[in-house]
Amino acid sequence: MQKSAGIIRVSLIMAMLLAVASCSALYRNHGYVPTDEDLSAITVGKDSKESVAQLVGQPTTSGLLDSSGWFYVESRFRHFAYQAPREIERTVLMISFDGRGVVTNIERFGLEDGRVIALSRRVTETTVTDTPMLRRLFGKLGQGAPAGLFGG
Repeated sequence: MQKSAGIIRVSLIMAMLLAVASCSALYRNHGYVPTDEDLSAITVGKDSKESVAQLVGQPTTSGLLDSSGWFYVESRFRHFAYQAPREIERTVLMISFDGRGVVTNIERFGLEDGRVIALSRRVTETTVTDTPMLRRLFGKLGQGAPAGLFGG
């Protein structure tokens, strides 16, 4: 009897530990931002795009219209249980270039500096109202002239 009570106690403790461990958050990192040590090798006003690529690597993305800057983006997401992943940290490093491709500035931004920007908005305007479908169908029945139906 005591042996089975001990087994039950151990099983309950193991189940509780497993339940607590399964509810812990997971953290995932995405992207790449060069370290401050890597950036110290870049000289503003001297280095070019080619030398920056050799020193810190290719960017995540570059300027959309005129390629005036390179952007390195790194994000950290928290995944917890059934909830949607939530971005908890973001670092954006921007290296700006002049028209000749020479470094003019290096800036770092965090999540607290950011704002949401819609890069693409694909919204189709609709003329559909809240009128039920059957009412819209039957509402069109009496609007045409009968002569138009038969070509007269």
